[in-house]
Amino acid sequence: MSETIANIIYMASAVLFIRGIKLMGRADTARKGNLLSSVGMLVAVVTILAEKQVVETGVVGYSTVAVAVVLGTLIGAVWARRVKMTEMPQLVALLNGFGGLSSMLVALAQFLIANPYEENLWFIALSCGLTIAIGAVAFTGSVIAWGKLAGNFIKDLNRVPAKNAVNTAVTIVGLAGVALYTAYPTGTWSVVGVATASVAFLVLGFTLVIPVGGGDMPVVISLLNAFSGLAAAFAGFAIRNVVLVVSGCLVGASGLILTVIMCKAMNKTMAKLLFATPAKKGGAKSSGPAREPRSLSVEDAYTILEAAHSIVIIPGYGMAVAQAQHAVKELCDKLEANGAEVCFAIHPVAGRMPGHMNVLLAEANVPYEQLKTADEVNPQMSTVDVAIVIGANDVVNPAAIEDQSSPIYGMPIVNAFEARTVFVLKRGRGTGFSGLENPLFTNDNTVMVYGDAKSTVQQLAAEFES
Repeated sequence: MSETIANIIYMASAVLFIRGIKLMGRADTARKGNLLSSVGMLVAVVTILAEKQVVETGVVGYSTVAVAVVLGTLIGAVWARRVKMTEMPQLVALLNGFGGLSSMLVALAQFLIANPYEENLWFIALSCGLTIAIGAVAFTGSVIAWGKLAGNFIKDLNRVPAKNAVNTAVTIVGLAGVALYTAYPTGTWSVVGVATASVAFLVLGFTLVIPVGGGDMPVVISLLNAFSGLAAAFAGFAIRNVVLVVSGCLVGASGLILTVIMCKAMNKTMAKLLFATPAKKGGAKSSGPAREPRSLSVEDAYTILEAAHSIVIIPGYGMAVAQAQHAVKELCDKLEANGAEVCFAIHPVAGRMPGHMNVLLAEANVPYEQLKTADEVNPQMSTVDVAIVIGANDVVNPAAIEDQSSPIYGMPIVNAFEARTVFVLKRGRGTGFSGLENPLFTNDNTVMVYGDAKSTVQQLAAEFES
């Protein structure tokens, strides 16, 4: 296959990628967008196999490709079927890491087969060095993010002594390795440069993400996703592959945009997230007497819901844990049949990854038009009869508005506290993933409905049939 024809096909693949991402912006076209992007990737893979004459190398070429495809397909299919929706953030974190590791391995392979007589070898070396740097950070950082989300022993690792000094030193050493490799693309010094850069940036991924709290993981996952895309783009420069550059840039740019959106939703900057000293949990303690939250039975909660005309449902990670999305959809239908107007208030950082709540509710066939942002819902919240908080904590915490000593002060929230009545569905009086107390639970207009969210919602829906 000629280079001209290959580039034309690569551009067609890029168009499919771009169109696919565009369609993924809406729930009703997301599946079509995913399919188009998959077709684009298939076309790109087949083209590069033909262009590089991989399969023409005989049995070795065919068998290597076949084994890789079959093995990857089996692992992906089994994993996708077995993973629970509550474990989806961990899976996304690992996939980000695998993307970074793949790009890193491509750069290392290019380093091993480098031709010392090739033109612009310094540029290829620089591209490989940057791929190794970004890919290594994405890989080890994603492993830490996965561990924190999975709640294993990594979750307890939250301190790096003199972290900014350590990160600065490690970064300088890593960049020195990249510079050495760029200056000496072949020979002994190139090996030293690549080894130094690889080790330093693998360590940097750990030291950057370890101090980040669990409540900030959605932003970190988004940033690591951007890193994996940027690593792929630089790998494309290293091996001179157009489609890899384009697809990597698309992933990197979209990841960075999403990271900015997530930071704004938490009233934070990336510098504060990565370099600031973590605040102690709990915020300032109230100087007044401790108040106990009021609780309500399902039957009494039904009485209030039955008379309500406007209802806002605010989902959080607790809904994912209870796998209550289908029960919530059933309750929503019963409320609408009873004459109530129902919508969902989705906070950008609700859950453990970007779009977590949107994915769950789309799975339950909740109409896309019912999903509202906090900015859309908050102006009308004072006229809402009932706000139902299902397993959310920080995203409805009024301390973000009222308590300047709180670690989340200034963070935009869903103003559930302004509703006439607030139902909070929780298993108990837990503080949520960030460990912050929520004064919403003791407000005069708030009542707690304790129990498993799925069971509670199912009981509420059943009350409308009796």
